[in-house]
Amino acid sequence: MTAEGPLQEAFRDVMAGVCTPVSVVTAVENGRPYGATVSAFASLSMDPPMVLVSLARQSRLLAVIRRTGRFGLNVLSSGQAALGQRFAAKCTERFHGVQWHLHGGVPRLTGAGGWVSCIVAEVVAGGDHMIVLARVAAAEAMAAPPLTYFARGFGTHQSMQPVGRQ
Repeated sequence: MTAEGPLQEAFRDVMAGVCTPVSVVTAVENGRPYGATVSAFASLSMDPPMVLVSLARQSRLLAVIRRTGRFGLNVLSSGQAALGQRFAAKCTERFHGVQWHLHGGVPRLTGAGGWVSCIVAEVVAGGDHMIVLARVAAAEAMAAPPLTYFARGFGTHQSMQPVGRQ
């Protein structure tokens, strides 16, 4: 591991200025749920429908996803900042007191604004993270404005003008 230098610090500051959606990636193994807050996920393809998620190489969740080949993407809504913080915290009992149920074989957080159930297609190295490329098995659209991460804090985004389908 290298010490953080001026380039890493500048890059971190640039990325803090990029508004990203906040999601909780979930998986289950032997009946035990696992989850972590991520801001690094994106749609990858429409044909077939695919997403990508970036997880730290040492992540316990990544290990579970690699073994099970499945994960859920719970896109948080603007009122779920506490849930986002809970799953970002360094603790082992993130699901304690959190309502969830299995949906498509993976944990779905009750009340999440949007939902995507995923089947792993490939895992690719990317620096200190691994990028999980996955096919979408099921999806449910956002029911509320999304929770976003910007300037090192949670907020939301409201569209000023809808963008038409192309």
